[in-house]
Amino acid sequence: MARAHRVRDIAVQAGLSETTVDRVLNGRAGVSARARRQVEQAVHDLDRQVTQIRLGGRTLVIDLVMQAPSRFSGAVRTALEAALPGLRPAVLRARFDLSETASAADVVASLDNVRKRGSQGLILKAPDDAEVVEAVDKLVAAGIPVVTLVTDLPSSRRLAYVGIDNRAAGATAAYFLTQWLGDGPGSVLVTLSRGSFRGEEEREMGFRFTLRRLAPGRAVVELAETDGLDTTIHGQALAALTADASINAVYSIGGGNRAIVQAFADLERPYRCFVAHDLDADNLALLRSGALSVVLHHDLPTDLHRACQHLLHAHRLLPSVPSTPSNLQPITPYNVP
Repeated sequence: MARAHRVRDIAVQAGLSETTVDRVLNGRAGVSARARRQVEQAVHDLDRQVTQIRLGGRTLVIDLVMQAPSRFSGAVRTALEAALPGLRPAVLRARFDLSETASAADVVASLDNVRKRGSQGLILKAPDDAEVVEAVDKLVAAGIPVVTLVTDLPSSRRLAYVGIDNRAAGATAAYFLTQWLGDGPGSVLVTLSRGSFRGEEEREMGFRFTLRRLAPGRAVVELAETDGLDTTIHGQALAALTADASINAVYSIGGGNRAIVQAFADLERPYRCFVAHDLDADNLALLRSGALSVVLHHDLPTDLHRACQHLLHAHRLLPSVPSTPSNLQPITPYNVP
């Protein structure tokens, strides 16, 4: 394992004692496999954030905890690491706890770990669950400011929410689908990763409300609790398409779009419109191939920069930061950034 970093820096990054880190680095016994993995990940994180380590000044170590498919959490991680060098007056370093599937209890355990080892701030994407809200409130009571990302926990003591207006995003999706489908027949397949994510719930509410107003006779078929994973959603999409031959449009709220496109292809079924969220690598390829009609995109680097600014404000290092929704940008195959 590379020794380019100080034991102290690795220990802070890993959330372990310097003694444990020293044992791992020197291959000594008495260290769990989990601790070894934590040290390896910490070294990897520090390698990626080496520019931050070399900067002088006050250093804040913040945490990103999120449950999302790796294609999205990876994009968020990259956006956060890209935002860090441009933040002043403090130097920020980030630790990551990213999972594709996690129960509310798993999320609470992650938040409790952050609280116990200490942190200067937390950026969080988690389900709106009473236990999660309680864990967030404990973090805040311990002096750790929390900013929610993409999906909010409004009943918690979080400092701010950063992301789009999800109701407006759902309404926008309904508008695009109505324009594409016109007065023609057909039902819309709406997919969610989890109903407990408030952001997804708000998108669905905005979509259904606007669709009833613009096209009151159009039916909606919903798939939920897919975690946005291709392996999960493919079978559900196949079953839904087989059961309802009228489905000819998709509003994907929670992802898994490759699998949905494949389900249509497996049944040799065309569709007229497919609206998705987030310009991750999968969606970018699908958009360029014409499989997606439009992607409702928001600029993740700007979101993460603003989330960090909120945390700097909490430490009285910046003046107040506006809590306005992020800009929603419709991306078609013809205006890919």
